[in-house]
Amino acid sequence: MDCTLDEFAARVGTSGPVSIEGMSSRGGAVDGVRTVRAPAGIVRIDAAEMVVECGAGTPVDEVQHALADVGQTVSIPAGGTVGGALADGASDTTRLAHGPLRDVLLQTRFVGAQGKVTKAGGPTVKNVSGFDLCRLLVGSVGTLGFLGDVIVRTRPLPRSSRWFTTQGDPFRLLSTLYRPVAILWDGRTTWVRLDGESGDIDGAAVAAGLVEAAGPPARPGEHRWSLPPSALGELRDEIPGTFLAEIGVGVVHAVTPRSRTAPDPAVRALHDRIKAQFDPSNRLNPRRDPLVGGVR
Repeated sequence: MDCTLDEFAARVGTSGPVSIEGMSSRGGAVDGVRTVRAPAGIVRIDAAEMVVECGAGTPVDEVQHALADVGQTVSIPAGGTVGGALADGASDTTRLAHGPLRDVLLQTRFVGAQGKVTKAGGPTVKNVSGFDLCRLLVGSVGTLGFLGDVIVRTRPLPRSSRWFTTQGDPFRLLSTLYRPVAILWDGRTTWVRLDGESGDIDGAAVAAGLVEAAGPPARPGEHRWSLPPSALGELRDEIPGTFLAEIGVGVVHAVTPRSRTAPDPAVRALHDRIKAQFDPSNRLNPRRDPLVGGVR
């Protein structure tokens, strides 16, 4: 690793505003604030326990490449660092089959506002008990603590993984296909990812009238909406191609931002109490607010 966890904690310190930076793929550090970098590097891969331990500053692509050598992968969005992806909290497009990103993090040692290292979680799935602090940290955009190192859950690489397209109803596909990994819809075309044995995929594709594609579509824009999965049908009123919806999940990638409503007062009050407990002086990633997805 380029620095130890203790060195990282010393750099975070105990006073003054501080922000964490990685590869700037998810917004980067807060402007005008002193910055630190988390330790980077893979510590170990335990293929039998299906976990990988690494510094939070390790590039996601580096981890995926190393896991592929032992026939495994991790459901973290591509690009940037592992810690940056976890702090951002946005799940991979495989969420429909693999679950939310918060389920990936088993253990972390993070540095809090007092400059001390705290361990949350456990090194394997069966060791995790009590209050699951890891789930609180995922998606907190570094406002509760800076991830130093992590142990994340891996999964087997599928024997075959293929993308298809169709003009059919994406909601019908959700109810008829067997365990689709992802169903994406732009109002006109539907993309489907199927994993498994090649013959089984062929049979499912023929039965559903799917046409093989080179891969998933590019996202139409940088904006991200969150809707109830049952409300995605309302997107039929939107212009096709201006959005890409994750069917069964509720995430929508769009060209334009969606009008925001203020967070529920009870949710805001709870968030503020948690923030006051972890960072009473508001020194960690100041002005970042996970409830509004940006700078407050």
